[in-house]
Amino acid sequence: MNSRRVEDLMVPLSEYATVSAGCSLREAVVALEKAQQKFGQAKYRHRAILILNEKNRVIGKLNQLDAVRALIPVRHGNYGTDELGCFGFSNRFVRKLYQHYRQQSVQLPELCNNARAFKVEDYMCSPFEDECIDHKADLATAIHQLVQENLRSLLVTNHGEIVGILRLADLFSAIYHTVARQSGRI
Repeated sequence: MNSRRVEDLMVPLSEYATVSAGCSLREAVVALEKAQQKFGQAKYRHRAILILNEKNRVIGKLNQLDAVRALIPVRHGNYGTDELGCFGFSNRFVRKLYQHYRQQSVQLPELCNNARAFKVEDYMCSPFEDECIDHKADLATAIHQLVQENLRSLLVTNHGEIVGILRLADLFSAIYHTVARQSGRI
């Protein structure tokens, strides 16, 4: 594993789920599902969508949690339940209270239908420098960066341009196979 580089494990941009800025959240979710089907069962599934500008350069990333979070209507908010944790109420109690209030609210089909109105750039996260790694970096550097920054993926760059994504799942698979080989299990 010492001689392997980030570029050996990254998923190239051409194989990753992408949409253009200006697309709706619905279009992004459909693109993610299509990319997952095309990627096949032998690999780990995608958990994010990369957002491209008009020059096909990555300007942001929308992960599954970002997409789900976007569906929560602002007008209904959290009913003030987020603040209850400060007063010693358990997470379980807060969730039950939230569910009680939500029963009278918007249902899943309506939430999903609303996704047509949301633009991906309103919910995407723009990449930070700490989320990027050079394609020639060694895997030990990638491991350190993922752990240090508590990330699930790194955007891989070549001369400052994002060319792929290194996912924690792929890195963990490489670690597992190295450990298994060293212990004689493979």
